[in-house]
Amino acid sequence: MPLERFFLLDTTLREGEQFATARFTSAQRLAVAEALDAVGVEYIELTSPAASPQSARDLETIAGRGLRARVVTHVRCHPDDARLAVECGAQGVNLLYATSEPLRRASHGRDLDQIIAEAESVIGYLRQHNVEIRFSAEDTFRTDLPALLRVYQAVAAMGVHRIGLADTVGIATPRQVYDVVSRVRAAVGCDIEFHGHNDAGCAIANAFCALEAGATHIDVTVLGIGERNGIASLSGMIARLATLDPALVARYDLERLPDLDRMVADLVGVPVPFDAPISSPFAFHHKAGLHTKAVLRDPRSYEVLDPALFGRNRTVAVAHRLVGWHAVAERARELGIYLSETAARQAAARIKALGDEHELDSTTVDEILYEFAE
Repeated sequence: MPLERFFLLDTTLREGEQFATARFTSAQRLAVAEALDAVGVEYIELTSPAASPQSARDLETIAGRGLRARVVTHVRCHPDDARLAVECGAQGVNLLYATSEPLRRASHGRDLDQIIAEAESVIGYLRQHNVEIRFSAEDTFRTDLPALLRVYQAVAAMGVHRIGLADTVGIATPRQVYDVVSRVRAAVGCDIEFHGHNDAGCAIANAFCALEAGATHIDVTVLGIGERNGIASLSGMIARLATLDPALVARYDLERLPDLDRMVADLVGVPVPFDAPISSPFAFHHKAGLHTKAVLRDPRSYEVLDPALFGRNRTVAVAHRLVGWHAVAERARELGIYLSETAARQAAARIKALGDEHELDSTTVDEILYEFAE
């Protein structure tokens, strides 16, 4: 399906708070919310106000901040939770109910008829207030599909704005996600949200397949932090979309993403991962001779994303034994000196030989280039 209509729901302040080392203060929650709003995500999800007194106060504060993003909260499908969410000013209430056999046994013990009946009561209350309503089947991909469709069709008929599919344990495959979302898309007329965990490394791939199959809302967090291995990352999802067409993500302030990732990494005490799309220190770092030769001629040869879109610069490394003479010549030009092809090849040979012996630094390389300057 076409991808023109999609929305990013950032749940760093709900799912992300479940990351092992996360413990945000109220001031930090507000700072993260404002940074997310500046990037332009359409939704910001906070922890249930029933989780703790401070959670309720923070939801009320952030919901009243006048952000462009809709401030929503994730709560149990229970009247008390729904009432508290409304009282705290949430603009959207994201209900959840475990529907898989393993979680129904271990969590609440209710059958499908009971789930539907309780959902009807809570949704009926929320429809009396000016809030978006989402009903999510927790552990969607371990739920029997006929049972799942029965629940979704029932709650869709109750007037929810969207239903949610949650790969709660990260078990789904991209093909499975596409198939299930397609079946759900054919069964309901409301919007569809996808929430996918990364336990098996498929979070971004699964989220993208959900979009292709007809989902409209994708859950993300900054750096992908969350319970266990987390979920799809905000930067990663934007990178995936931008490779198809930069116009798909033009509405977001992309240059803010690296700073946002670093901010949250600092708050939870981890480095930005080396493989983080866009924000990794090495995301636009080129090293091998064949790569650098092509990149210097045409960056599109090995860069599917333009670093300038994200306020980043590419790095062409020269202080190593894999260096090619084209990279050496380019570094010389940056220094304001000229190397002929012969001189650049000779300098590269010297650098390679030294690189075989020990680690090099940029100062040593620059000294070599000056020696060969003409």
